[in-house]
Amino acid sequence: MPSAAPAALLSLSDRSGLEPLARALAARGYRLIATSGTARAIAALGLAVEDVSDVTGFPPLLDGRVKTLHPAIMAGILADRGTPAHVEELREHAIAPFSVVAVTLYPFEHAASVANAREADVIEQIDIGGVTLLRAAAKNYENVSVLSDGAGFAEFAAALERGGPTLEQRRGWAALAFARAERYDEAIAEYFARGRADAELPETLHVDLPLASRLRYGENPWARAAFYVGRSVHIPEQLSGKTLSYNNLLDVDSCLRLLAPVDEPRGFPSASRSQRRVVAAIVKHTVPCGVAARSSPPEALAAALGADPISAFGGIVACDERVDVASAELLASRFLEVVAAPGFETAALDVLKKKKNLRLLQFDRAMPERLMKFAKVRSALGGVLVEYPDPSAEPDEWRVVTPQVPTPEQWRDMLFAFGVVRQVKSNAAVVAADEVTLGICGGQTNRVSAVELACQRSGAAVKGAVLATDGFFPFADGVEAAARAGVSAVVAPSGSIRDEEVIAAARAAGIALVFTSRRYFLH
Repeated sequence: MPSAAPAALLSLSDRSGLEPLARALAARGYRLIATSGTARAIAALGLAVEDVSDVTGFPPLLDGRVKTLHPAIMAGILADRGTPAHVEELREHAIAPFSVVAVTLYPFEHAASVANAREADVIEQIDIGGVTLLRAAAKNYENVSVLSDGAGFAEFAAALERGGPTLEQRRGWAALAFARAERYDEAIAEYFARGRADAELPETLHVDLPLASRLRYGENPWARAAFYVGRSVHIPEQLSGKTLSYNNLLDVDSCLRLLAPVDEPRGFPSASRSQRRVVAAIVKHTVPCGVAARSSPPEALAAALGADPISAFGGIVACDERVDVASAELLASRFLEVVAAPGFETAALDVLKKKKNLRLLQFDRAMPERLMKFAKVRSALGGVLVEYPDPSAEPDEWRVVTPQVPTPEQWRDMLFAFGVVRQVKSNAAVVAADEVTLGICGGQTNRVSAVELACQRSGAAVKGAVLATDGFFPFADGVEAAARAGVSAVVAPSGSIRDEEVIAAARAAGIALVFTSRRYFLH
């Protein structure tokens, strides 16, 4: 006959939380039963433990592939203590009911992420018994506490201290166990889908994003909202200030994307390349209102803030270099919602933290570039739209289509302006000079209006500046408006049925026109 003591089954691939869990169970008289590796670890702690093979009567089979898939284990987990027939069957077959099942699965996700890993090694890390144990225990949560993550061991131990877990707690742990099994299966399915032509666009979209934070409200105070983020994503660390809002998060995303490097297109003259410079950006309501590249953080921030100081009021600021004291003093003199950077000097933090409501964020230097490569997910018509960058797409190619050839400075400014305009809502136009935005206009329903407004916002500085647009000119009027304002060079995607008319207008105005092969709509 099995022991009358409550039984706990432990099968832990990750044993970092084993000792406090095992000791808590042993202290309360639990009979500990474990798979071979976990049993050895428990015995090393000086605690009494039984190997699963002693319960099943079978040693681990097939190089350990079969250990727990046995009626003596599965019946002990699945038996409903409130069903007399189940209790009688357990007694008849001398099977001990399990009150606790703790399982951490084989590290398949890690194995699959190792570069050049042998497929045989990856496949061997597919846990079969562990997932079955979790699902069985979660199904029977009314009788069994299922622990699928070492992070939950402490909560369980605390519940033991209070006399035992509640039904609500056991149900919550069951939900976590089912979610863990789901994530595990998704990772396996994703691994096997690699190499298929449609791998980036799966038949079924699985989204599993843990809660990062609950937000006070959404875009407006009458909406509820929360922030969910993938486990592999390193979100910026908040160093100071109020809790980030829904709108703050959207603006920070838009602002960091402006810091992402712009790949030089084919046809871009190498002699026109500029040296690596510090980039600073200001965003308001996801729309850029000032971007600049300079030799130091204070210079870049001053230029970006000066590009449109009225719009910068209450904006989100980001810089791709460490914020020093001079930068902090400049920023502290403004009303801003967020300042984000890859680092802050200690003295700079002291200056900025005096503004209690100012949110200070520190992000990984590589984050802006990674953001450009992540999938974009948006809701539409009650469904979800997903967009991935296509690695097989041809790179952008630029070609001069006018007799007037851009100067090295114009090439540099066109590349800078094109990097900005791709982050402005369509239809968009950006005027720039000396790697500073002068006029930004987006969200227009016709392109000529975007050009006219961007030029108007540039003031007298538009004379001799360059202009970039995110899509092709459907008519010649856009180039004509830029030329009338004094723009000296324009970069725009080709593809209009009236491209020749657009080229003719640029030639007639004596300005340089460069066509790109890619457009950058942003809806």
